[in-house]
Amino acid sequence: MFALSEPWEFSLHAEVWLLIAGVCAIGWFALRVIEPKAVRAGFRPITTAQKRWYVGAVVLMWFASDWPVHDIAERYLYSVHMAQHLLLSMIIPAMFVKAIPHWLIELVVGPNARAWAILKRLVHPITALIVFNGLTSLLHWSVLVRLSVDNGALHFFLHLLVFVAGLCMWMPVIGPIEEWRLPAIGRMIYLFAMTIVPTVPGGWLVFAEDVVYPSYDIAFRAFGLSVLTDQQLAGAIMKLVGGFFMWIVIGVIWFRWAAEAEAETKARRAASFAERTKTLTVDDVLQEFETSPPPAET
Repeated sequence: MFALSEPWEFSLHAEVWLLIAGVCAIGWFALRVIEPKAVRAGFRPITTAQKRWYVGAVVLMWFASDWPVHDIAERYLYSVHMAQHLLLSMIIPAMFVKAIPHWLIELVVGPNARAWAILKRLVHPITALIVFNGLTSLLHWSVLVRLSVDNGALHFFLHLLVFVAGLCMWMPVIGPIEEWRLPAIGRMIYLFAMTIVPTVPGGWLVFAEDVVYPSYDIAFRAFGLSVLTDQQLAGAIMKLVGGFFMWIVIGVIWFRWAAEAEAETKARRAASFAERTKTLTVDDVLQEFETSPPPAET
């Protein structure tokens, strides 16, 4: 176990700094080396919005993974651990997916490569649904929570695992490969299914009357939160905050889908009205005479 005598003392997490440096290097390489080749090949350049999504995702990943959030989440408060997990598994992966241009996946993996077929299976909605929710449930197993608290390397690996699962989970919804994305109705059903499983461990934490994770039942109580209050807050974050975020995305998809359907209906009505009210000109009459067959002889 970690020494808890000085809970707010700064600690350097070299693995996090290396990870962030690697992510920044990947972004720089994609922008400076791969993008010029893609543009020459006829692909669109990386947009300003994609750059902003990437920078925001990197900053938020650093915040969620480094001191002090890392230390509080790993040693003191399970509610902070839950918020950290929500960021790393759901929100940050969505930001990275929004930042990825489709040509980057095509150039790095290659549509004809075996890795492309493997990636396509991993981001399939059924696979992503099972893997993401399976990991979500597994990570709340008390034995695994205790092991991750005692072993920093395991904790880091689990976070990396849920981050990758989060990337795969978002691909059918906002992924850059259009043929991998579900239609609007399918995306809404898929995201609704994603909100079901987390309600079980979330409700369990909210209504539990005993300590579920003894590793967080320590003498020092950060921010004055009792162990049960911390536990209930963690459940509320998982059940409400995560679900609320999913429902926001569902709402955005629905409103966009409804707006597109309404615009298409208006366009069809306008075309039909224009056809019905088209003014008959001399040219139209002459053309009709030219194209009509001669009258039958009697």
